Amino acid sequence: MIEENSARPARPDEQPALEGILRRASLAAPDYREQLLAHPEVLAFPVEQIEAGRVFVSELDRKPAGFCVVVPASTDEFELEGLFVDPHLWGQGIGRLLVCHAAAIAAGMGARRMSVIAGHEAREFYEKCGFAVTGETHTQFAPALIMHLMLDAAAGGQE
Repeated sequence: MIEENSARPARPDEQPALEGILRRASLAAPDYREQLLAHPEVLAFPVEQIEAGRVFVSELDRKPAGFCVVVPASTDEFELEGLFVDPHLWGQGIGRLLVCHAAAIAAGMGARRMSVIAGHEAREFYEKCGFAVTGETHTQFAPALIMHLMLDAAAGGQE
């Protein structure tokens, strides 16, 4: 079970573990596995994001279970640039905890909304977290959804 308030800033020495989570989570679904393996650079996780204070980790048994990357997009919007949970821990609330933590960080920095570019397979998860589809785009490998979470509305559901 996930402990309350278990999201915290990532440490640079955790970069290899976080890159492992990113890789396992990205390759878990067969849809883009072949394309991802053909472009291993997209499975790399730069330590610079950790050093910039943009990465937050959720732990389980004192080990990283998942992480998110939150970056400013404009004066009133932050982007959830990445959200990865170790596949064997999916469905345990880690992703939701990380989304709530990211929303709290963004709201604390003055943002009014948070955006995410999500694959169609992640739509239901993000909608359950309060995001709404606001458009479509195309990523390197496939079409994707542009989704937004209004942080005023999210603030009430974070506790």
